[in-house]
Amino acid sequence: MSTFLLEIVTPEHVVFSQEVDSLTVRGSEGELGIMRGHIPLVTPLQVAPIVAKKGKETRLIAVHGGFIEVQSDKVIVLAESAELPEEIDVERAIAARERAERRLASRSNQDRIDHRRAELALQRAVTRINVSSKAKK
Repeated sequence: MSTFLLEIVTPEHVVFSQEVDSLTVRGSEGELGIMRGHIPLVTPLQVAPIVAKKGKETRLIAVHGGFIEVQSDKVIVLAESAELPEEIDVERAIAARERAERRLASRSNQDRIDHRRAELALQRAVTRINVSSKAKK
């Protein structure tokens, strides 16, 4: 199987830059599998883990929005933020999930913007927890 370069970049730094065999991301239209030679495209990403595979190794990276640009031999993810499993503070993510769930449960006086912010915070927290827990297995 031939590889391609995967680069995950945030405004602060390069989070990941390695050759991979395949990649699975959640775009705006749903889940997308990518291999070398994929048709070029640019699409927004949802808050969800990215799954990168090389040989028998699988890497999960928590990605919190952004865009993916697919070229024939390279994929660039421009993320608002991204974290490798070893960078995730699970206790902090659990606390953030609980705060977001409380905000969503008591939305009687909230406007739509606060509700959307709480939904996004919940998605980010769940993504962090999932990436961290799956990486430890």
